[in-house]
Amino acid sequence: MIIRAVTLPARDTAEVADAYRALGFPVRITDDAVEVEIGPSRLRFVHDPAYSGAHHLAFTIPTGTFAAARAWLGERAEVIAPDGCDEFAGPGTWDSRSVYFRGPDAQGLELIERRALAPDGLPTGRFRASDIVAVSEVGVVVDDVPAAVGLLEEAGLHPYGGFATDGFAAVGDVDGLVILVARDRMWVPEGTQAAADVPVVVDAGLGPDVVLGPGKRIL
Repeated sequence: MIIRAVTLPARDTAEVADAYRALGFPVRITDDAVEVEIGPSRLRFVHDPAYSGAHHLAFTIPTGTFAAARAWLGERAEVIAPDGCDEFAGPGTWDSRSVYFRGPDAQGLELIERRALAPDGLPTGRFRASDIVAVSEVGVVVDDVPAAVGLLEEAGLHPYGGFATDGFAAVGDVDGLVILVARDRMWVPEGTQAAADVPVVVDAGLGPDVVLGPGKRIL
């Protein structure tokens, strides 16, 4: 599942634009939003000062570049390292590892290396933002996680990685995942940021819309 575009709110779009530009991503400011290009994916942040909580977004890095990507990130953002640990294995059978960092506007962000994705020519020289493959994960709060999984299965998407609970499920494939969580879910790795219960639109080329809640759609 290739995540082509994500639309979600931001309380401070200027902060979002500055932060993603500082990381090295192309940023475009329109009349009503900030758009960020990450490989073939586009993030669109629309101004909304009225919500609480944090978004979760993950970005795929090429297999074999974890150390270089972590070093690059450490020069540009605050890496989250509870108890001094900044490398985290994925759940279930994901066969992945991640480094988390603080994004703008209280976003919880992640670089993830998925070993199931074969290297397609490793980047040469120092790691750069342009080496990031795509948006890998988008968090969405839903009323009923198993019911939301069922709706996405009807559209041809399936649970991923052998790990799901009544409060958490990843749906999609190694290229892209919708992370379904219950209300009041606290994002890893610190467990201090509550998931933002907000409208989120994910364009994954499904065709008919899958409606997961008010303003929450997978296309």
